[in-house]
Amino acid sequence: MQTNNSVLVTQQIKTWLEQVVIGLNLCPFAKRPYKQKQVKIAISTASDDDTLLQDLLQQFKLLENTPIETTETSVLVVTNHLQDFFDYNDFLNLADALIEQYNWQGVFQIASFHPHYQFAGTTEQDPENLTNKAPYPILHILRESSLDKAVESHPDVDGIPEQNIAKMNQLTKEQITELFGYLKD
Repeated sequence: MQTNNSVLVTQQIKTWLEQVVIGLNLCPFAKRPYKQKQVKIAISTASDDDTLLQDLLQQFKLLENTPIETTETSVLVVTNHLQDFFDYNDFLNLADALIEQYNWQGVFQIASFHPHYQFAGTTEQDPENLTNKAPYPILHILRESSLDKAVESHPDVDGIPEQNIAKMNQLTKEQITELFGYLKD
């Protein structure tokens, strides 16, 4: 049973997916599985790395044991841990080690999102960082097979990051406030 807080967090993530990820077409592959209700949104209330790794392992196993037609991808939302972006970034190494430990290389990969996301060589306020900013730290588990199909069907996969940066640079301050209001810390 979901608590009121997890219902609120889930709604915030759905709004972010609908308005930012899908609404701005930052990921041209997100709309189809979302509309078909194949995106699992899971909430982790872990407050330490070990517990979060267990929650992450649970999501990997869920995807491993669930047909892609039912659940294509999982979005693990971290509400009580990894609030510092650099701690989050370090945790990604543990997540990758988990993938290796279970021989899931080539099966799963993680896309990363964080409220304070910052690409190397940028300042925190640079617009291109908005492409990976989310209301909470997120570990988005992707099936490699889904990515392979999506890449095959897209005319310019390599151009997506540049197109997204251009979109972020074209947003007005008002649009940024409306879409990314959760970034006010």
